[in-house]
Amino acid sequence: MRKTLIVLALIASGIVAAKPTGQSGPLLKPVEDQAEAAIWASRFLTRFHYKAVPLDDAMSAKMFDAYFESLDGEKLFFLKSDVDRFSGAREQLDDAIFNKDLTMPFAVFNLYLQRVAERTAFSRKQLEKPFDLGADESYAFDREHAAWASTTAELDDLWRKRVKNDVLRLKLASKKDDEIRKTLDKRYAGFGDRVSQINSEDVFQTFMNAYATSIEPHTNYLGPRASENFDISMKLSLEGIGAVLQREDEYTAIREIVPGGPASLSGKLKVGDRILGVGQGENGTINDVIGWRLDDVVEQIRGQKDTVVRLEVLPADGGPDAKHQILSLVRKKVSIEEQAAKKQIIEVKDGENTRRLGVIQLPTFYLDFDARRRGDKDYKSATRDTAKLLAELKQEKVDGVVIDLRNNGGGSLSEATELTGLFIDQGPVVQVRSAQGRVEAEEDRQSGMTWDGPLAVMVNRGSASASEIFAAAIQDYGRGLIIGEPTFGKGTVQMLVDLDNAAQNEKPKYGELKMTSAQFFRINGGTTQLRGVVPDITFPDGGEAKEFGESSYPNALPWSSITPASYEAVADLKPILPMLATRHEARIAKSKEWQYYAEDQAEVKRLRAEKTVSLNEAERRKERDDQEARKKARDAERAAFEKTEKSDVSIASATTTAISEGSTAEDAAATIAQATDDGLQADERSIKSQVEREKQAKQRKDVALEEAAHILADEVGLIRADTKLAQQVLPQSGARISVD
Repeated sequence: MRKTLIVLALIASGIVAAKPTGQSGPLLKPVEDQAEAAIWASRFLTRFHYKAVPLDDAMSAKMFDAYFESLDGEKLFFLKSDVDRFSGAREQLDDAIFNKDLTMPFAVFNLYLQRVAERTAFSRKQLEKPFDLGADESYAFDREHAAWASTTAELDDLWRKRVKNDVLRLKLASKKDDEIRKTLDKRYAGFGDRVSQINSEDVFQTFMNAYATSIEPHTNYLGPRASENFDISMKLSLEGIGAVLQREDEYTAIREIVPGGPASLSGKLKVGDRILGVGQGENGTINDVIGWRLDDVVEQIRGQKDTVVRLEVLPADGGPDAKHQILSLVRKKVSIEEQAAKKQIIEVKDGENTRRLGVIQLPTFYLDFDARRRGDKDYKSATRDTAKLLAELKQEKVDGVVIDLRNNGGGSLSEATELTGLFIDQGPVVQVRSAQGRVEAEEDRQSGMTWDGPLAVMVNRGSASASEIFAAAIQDYGRGLIIGEPTFGKGTVQMLVDLDNAAQNEKPKYGELKMTSAQFFRINGGTTQLRGVVPDITFPDGGEAKEFGESSYPNALPWSSITPASYEAVADLKPILPMLATRHEARIAKSKEWQYYAEDQAEVKRLRAEKTVSLNEAERRKERDDQEARKKARDAERAAFEKTEKSDVSIASATTTAISEGSTAEDAAATIAQATDDGLQADERSIKSQVEREKQAKQRKDVALEEAAHILADEVGLIRADTKLAQQVLPQSGARISVD
């Protein structure tokens, strides 16, 4: 579902945004800094936003609806009478901000906490009763457009069905009744506990985002800690011990050890170890962190490089009474390599020839702004890393390069421009129109190309913003093939506004705005807004457009166009597109794996269209059995044709990155095809089993990438067989062409 419960998502991931407050009562109250931050944010949003709108009664009404939507978008907690109780403030939130009065959003949130406690207690009580799993009833799980429940009895029935669905999922996963009750009681109690840890900063950030996103979907407010985490995601580095942490019951546990970091080099920590306490310095008191929120523990462990942090650890292979270990680690700068550019080589047989295709996977357009500003010669940059990988692929004598931008949600605009420059000589890459209507072109000013040979760019619905800038420029210049699904459709540019800098605060306390400040346009004059980039060769999609993409936002900017930039296409791929499409169609018609892939994508579409699920055990069991039978039949088919056919694709050096399960059409399809629902949430599995599931996901055959490699190999074969065609298809500076 496109809309999520913002606060609940924070809770589920174990990431909420401030340290323990120590307050004794359950009621949350605003603080003075938040009222000031709201004033500062409103000044920028009403004057400098690309779609600047006044903070008035009309905006107040939008904020009111968006705030309730943020807290309870699925209409699971509030009653209609709860919403009506606050209706008098519907057109007064603008005045509340101007008057530095945040009473209403906090009153709403305190009621929300009460309703969550009631629903948690109700759910746990339901587990004491037997469930009639033979009844013919269903559960409507998609409540995005549902009305608020009128009575408590109506909510009770909804939650009875939710709990029944949880029970049924675990029962279908062969769990015993006692185990089911224990698992779900722990789940519901844990949810209530995590909600109770939400504090004032969380509430304020949720409210301010209700304001920001009411203007335009890509405008957000980031509290001080959220701002720090965003900065880390852009520069792909932090100062700490080099361990990925995860909540496990009441503990903070080691989920992953980052190679080369202090934790890895010490050899003293391993996956599954639980952190019981954290101390600062060689002799600092070790504070108990059992039951703390994950980000609070993270804040204690992170710190300035070359300083000491001490951890009290319960070993993974020990029980609750195992001997504790005290470890001292010196913090260092740690690179987050998982999100950095990576390469692999795919070999494709083409008749008697073997084509070697280099693949560069780029998860995000990252850039360490501060390090570059300081003149650090080793600053992290998507373009710099990609250039290094291209140089390596050249040495490995690849015939073509695929840039894999699937699920790359964007990043730095300058990186999109500079990355494009690796594949063109010089010229405009994207046009940017400011709020004042001034249009300027972002240009590649570096002469020469790092790679001038055959090129393809893979995209899907998760490719957005900077990914779309790059793909559109490559397409407009005729520089390479665009392969995959239509992209997200985000054609706007955001800027970061540091509210503390604006207010001249010495310490961070107001946070930042990620504010839409411009719209970008292709060099051909069109925009990717709403429509995205349409591939030259399109793959099956999972029907995500209505739920995931710019067109799913009701307040997205409209599509528009401007005068094209002054540029000349460097090549023309149109002559070979029909031939490539014909070969592609002929190949997939004979490919069992592709047929599975297409079937799974169609199944994803079907499931996305459904809004209800049966609560009848026999019916659900039949669906599960049918799915497992389908998987077994596939496995048997695979075994049969693998005996008689040799694959014409091999991975020479594979490095792949898993996406969270079900987050994309491809991964959802793979899950349908290969995974069995165990009825558990991610944080209910042991860390080792969860890591193993993700490891298996990484090893799944990437049918789409293999077919993209085939298509590029076809292009290589065509241009090597026809020098005249090569001169038309490749840039005029021209890669060296050798005839097969």
